Amino acid sequence: MLRIHTFDGHNRMSTQDLLQAIHDAMTDGETEFYIEASGQHDIGGPLWQPEGKPLKFTVKNPGQRVGSMCLEGTEIIVEGSAPADVGWLNAGGKIVVRGDGGDTTAHCAASGTIYIGGRAGTRSGSLMKHDPLYEPPEFWVLKNCGSFSYEFMSGGIAVVCGYDSEQFDSVLGERSCVGMVGGTLYFRGKARGISLKDVKIMPLDEQDIDYLNRKMDDFLVSIERTELRATISNWREWQKVVPLTYEERPKKANTNITAFRCEQWPAGGIFADVCNDDGKVVGLVTTGLYRQRVPVWDNARYAAPCEFNCTAGIPSQQRFNLLREGKIEEAYKLVLEYTPFSGSVCGAVCPNLCMDECTRGKIDLSVQIGQLGNYSVDAVLERPAVLTGKTVGVVGGGAAGLTAAWHLARLGHSVTVFEADQKMGGKMEQVIPRSRLPQQTLAKELKRIEDMGVTFRSGVKVDRDLFAQIRDEYDAVVIASGAHTGRVIPWAGHERLIKGIDFLKAVNRGEKPAVGKRVIVIGCGNSGMDVAVGAYQMGAEAVTCIDVQQPAAYAREIAHVKELGATLLWPVFTKEITAEGVITQSGQLIKGDTVIITIGEAPDLSFLPEGVNLERGCLKPDEHYRVGPGIFTAGDTIRPGRLVDAIGAARRTAMEVDAYLTGKTYEREEKEKVPATKLSTAYFKKCHACDLPAAKEDYLRCVSCGTCRDCHMCFKSCPENAISRVSLPDGGFQYVSDPDKCIGCGICAGVCPCGIWTMYSNSEPILIYNV
Repeated sequence: MLRIHTFDGHNRMSTQDLLQAIHDAMTDGETEFYIEASGQHDIGGPLWQPEGKPLKFTVKNPGQRVGSMCLEGTEIIVEGSAPADVGWLNAGGKIVVRGDGGDTTAHCAASGTIYIGGRAGTRSGSLMKHDPLYEPPEFWVLKNCGSFSYEFMSGGIAVVCGYDSEQFDSVLGERSCVGMVGGTLYFRGKARGISLKDVKIMPLDEQDIDYLNRKMDDFLVSIERTELRATISNWREWQKVVPLTYEERPKKANTNITAFRCEQWPAGGIFADVCNDDGKVVGLVTTGLYRQRVPVWDNARYAAPCEFNCTAGIPSQQRFNLLREGKIEEAYKLVLEYTPFSGSVCGAVCPNLCMDECTRGKIDLSVQIGQLGNYSVDAVLERPAVLTGKTVGVVGGGAAGLTAAWHLARLGHSVTVFEADQKMGGKMEQVIPRSRLPQQTLAKELKRIEDMGVTFRSGVKVDRDLFAQIRDEYDAVVIASGAHTGRVIPWAGHERLIKGIDFLKAVNRGEKPAVGKRVIVIGCGNSGMDVAVGAYQMGAEAVTCIDVQQPAAYAREIAHVKELGATLLWPVFTKEITAEGVITQSGQLIKGDTVIITIGEAPDLSFLPEGVNLERGCLKPDEHYRVGPGIFTAGDTIRPGRLVDAIGAARRTAMEVDAYLTGKTYEREEKEKVPATKLSTAYFKKCHACDLPAAKEDYLRCVSCGTCRDCHMCFKSCPENAISRVSLPDGGFQYVSDPDKCIGCGICAGVCPCGIWTMYSNSEPILIYNV
């Protein structure tokens, strides 16, 4: 048993600290407590023991709400009296007060037992109720109760023994049982002022006596008054109170409201100046025109968090929905509507921002969207059946240029991509280590782009003359030449630096660039981590990566280089590059034979004509991605960033180019992220790492945020059967709500796990109004 004394000298323990101490002790396995309280509230509930062991509390001098919301398996014994709200909302515990109980004792009790060894205060037993799935609550009082006792009682059993209460006109106080509609009240002694318009007083029958006999001993033992058994067990002194049945209750005269309004109310009514009274009576619950709210099936109105966070806008929850419906090939093809690099980027090098925001990640683990991209590597889309006759030249065969070419070719345009390197792919081919991006995957996806009808012209460096020729020969041009010029800060000795992008390109070309035994990498972004890995591959024995700030690389890339033996240091401010290494602003020497800098790249735009709008060395397009008449841009030429950023921008650029070529207007779809409060994640079971399914089967865990998963919960839950599922001619479906049945209760919106249903204020005009 744990004893807790709530006074230490002149210092009193707060209620919060006492409850925390109880919780901590229970966590350590304690189940029995003796508490010398000093008015602390809420002692004893709601608490439960993880192993199902019973809890016991012995309490002196408690504050209000002792045993509040007490649960089954908890026993509370109060030595002496207790103030207001003893056993408030009791949900199964046994509460014994060996003295008096204050006002509202057993208020709202729904289960369990409450024994009072003295008197109970005003409104005791009020609002007691009974859930038929559980045993009814029981409330026993040795002496008497204060006024308004058992007010609005709707269930349970109350017993007032009337001991030592002969001096009172009523052992139930004044105006007892007002509004009582359920339960049974047994009492011994005088009882005046009972609300006889709500209840009736009856003698006990055999079942009543049997109940009282069976429970009396437990009551008296619990309050330690067994000597009173004979005194209060003369059943002829007892009576019971039960509520009147509906048939027994007095009835008001039936008034026909419609007749009253039409025949007796003044013509036109008192509001005739603003409305024409249609004579209809609108109840509290109504359908159709007079509903306060109407439900709308907002399927796909909102973007799921994964889609919203993906800069390419890939609706992964739609892929999982298609897999759920068994449309496997369609699911794998869906991602190609947004990117041709589902495997190279989504499945290999993307940081998977989609997974960072996945709702499922807040339950257990994010759904495996990145791995899902690899299932689309072999997916094929058909060439367009009709060509537009329009031509587009794309300068740059990297992620942005090839993405733009892919989408434009699918729209029926003839596209040619000009790439200075001997191979297509840009940084995916030239810079990213093969260990991160398998060449076989990239080769398949490049062939898919070529099979769509895109013409590749590699080994062609575009200069000003060639660009002018391309501009003349093609109906539109997309500049996506990327950023391939490594940035260098002009420190003393900067001529000793090796540019990280040049180093990585040499590694990927198989040239095996020479490095010293000790390599220093300036810059701890993802490129810096790639350089560190490449340095080890080229024979470095030690690599030190430095930065002026905390490394910005992805956690998995940092972990990988640390596993290889690299050291990351920050903040480090470089002052000079020497043959011995890097000298910092503080004068420290970081030793190194080779220093490689990876602080970003800039685009080379020297091939563009004069007058093109530039800002800080990058192109500055308008809102349609144009930098000139018929000239568009995308990717790192605007602002160096991630591959997925370039892919998303290139798709939008392609749509703008198509609009320019066809004379249409491209309307961007900007979706709002589905509010987290609309999602009912409790519907989904937790899944631990050892139970993860394959990525293609992860639709079993996907929450399907913002898109209907066709779970039928809404129409099965609708209390008015107002919702129906309608099959559409294209094989799809929708759920509709019948306004003649719907009462606007909002259960559909509350129960939908995916946040599809939304309740809107009813804006349908009521035509009786003159305004």
